[in-house]
Amino acid sequence: MGENTSIWISAGEASGDLHGALLAKALLARNPGLSLAGMGGSAMREAGVDLQFSMRQISLVGGTEILTGLPRILKLLRDTRRAFETTRPSAVVVIDCPDFHFHVVRRARALGIPVYYFVSPQVWAWRSGRVEFLRKNVRKVLCILPFEKEFYRLRGMDADYVGHPLLDQIPLAELDRLEPEPGRVGILPGSRRKEIEGLLPEFAEAARLMAVDRPGLSFSLVRAPGVERDMLQRLWPGDLDVDIVEPGDRYAAMRRSQFLLAASGTVSLEAALIGTPTVIAYKLSGLSYFLARRLINVKFIGLPNLILDAKVFPELIQEEARAPVMAAIGRMWLSNGTSLAVIREELARLRGMVGEPGAADRAAGIVLDDLKTL
Repeated sequence: MGENTSIWISAGEASGDLHGALLAKALLARNPGLSLAGMGGSAMREAGVDLQFSMRQISLVGGTEILTGLPRILKLLRDTRRAFETTRPSAVVVIDCPDFHFHVVRRARALGIPVYYFVSPQVWAWRSGRVEFLRKNVRKVLCILPFEKEFYRLRGMDADYVGHPLLDQIPLAELDRLEPEPGRVGILPGSRRKEIEGLLPEFAEAARLMAVDRPGLSFSLVRAPGVERDMLQRLWPGDLDVDIVEPGDRYAAMRRSQFLLAASGTVSLEAALIGTPTVIAYKLSGLSYFLARRLINVKFIGLPNLILDAKVFPELIQEEARAPVMAAIGRMWLSNGTSLAVIREELARLRGMVGEPGAADRAAGIVLDDLKTL
């Protein structure tokens, strides 16, 4: 590996941007002479990545919604290939987001550029046939969930388990000193526009229903990185008081909440590690959901439930993701402290199952060591 080594890091959503930032810092700590470029958001830029493209160009969700943005996606893929041809990176690291990144992988491999997959795509959940694509096109898959390594082993592929980057990202020792505030409910509607537009009105109506029974309730609406504040204000009713929490304060707000209403995704694992009970909601377009039901082959959609192999967090999918159902669970939790205590005990057990801090550094070491063998 020469002095002019350059690595392209590609993230397609808010959680990937944070993971990419940690990876960038770890790579530069091991090799300060590295040149880092790629696609991501503000966290990666601040970590020293020369962003050629913004991840906001692919902030889509679901299988059918991507059709409306297809021309933009195709242009981005053409531009990405041109960037590879011009800069000739020593390696490409893609982070999750397989619907887009599998195309990036193809373009990198066509140019003979080695590819590493950090944050394994959820092939264990659906479309497991994609393992064959990874075997043929990716030098190493770097897993962040404890059950993924065995999944790949059973399919004849050697993957590296590095632990979860959230353990480096979340200041757990500091947060453990905070106590939940009685009557505070956290709202996390996600980071994608369609996701927020589908879920936030339901979350807001659930908040209103709960507030009817308990007028003293307070609500914290967490703004994800890259989400406009105006959008949240537009979708939240003006006559219902809410505190809008900035991204940098989200973990403390999650810890101070008695429980959360949250979009399905990485945030559910963040909540579990922080120790806050959460109602997980998940909505897609009708066609996307029809297809997903026939393709998904796991018992749960929430990462905490998958890791614990039990439905510790309620999962409200599609038609169940409605305000009255959310409010009913919230009322039960508010009136029954024992239920919340039992969930918190399970979450304490989960924390010990996820691994040790240092995932990004281990991933950086694997990538840099493997490049030396080329």
